[in-house]
Amino acid sequence: MDEIFAPWRMQYILSNSENEDKAAEGCIFCNFPKLDEDEKRLIVERGKLCFVIMNAYPYNPGHMMVVPYRHTADFTSLTPEELAETAALVQKSVRALTALMQPHGFNIGMNIGRVAGAGIDQHLHTHIVPRWNGDTNFMPVIGETRVVSESLESTYKRLAAVWKRTA
Repeated sequence: MDEIFAPWRMQYILSNSENEDKAAEGCIFCNFPKLDEDEKRLIVERGKLCFVIMNAYPYNPGHMMVVPYRHTADFTSLTPEELAETAALVQKSVRALTALMQPHGFNIGMNIGRVAGAGIDQHLHTHIVPRWNGDTNFMPVIGETRVVSESLESTYKRLAAVWKRTA
């Protein structure tokens, strides 16, 4: 049997078992935009009411999220302006990812609540996941392993360059 070395996954595994400790540290979606570390925190765009960030534990290369700055877990509490900016940033994300990676499709959506699969359930965020024919194969199903073919840092740099040219 072949082995795939993915040491970065341990951080994700441990963070899931330490959710109580993480909750005490605060919300990353509230804290990251307050820092002047966009590249380190993988923030691609800062809007007026929302920002775009790459997922540090992506389902696929290029997995991004649009997040309102306002801390809320209640979708019905979003203002019309927050909804409009979310939609505009999702649309721009799709354009940029299409230009950069030529995916065959996308999954776009929210997991609202822990039971619905939200890893961070106290702060809404919309996922934009590029998809390719064949990206769901035996590895995640049988091997419970997902292979991401490019480092987050490389994807961020390539995406940031394309983002600036995307309307």
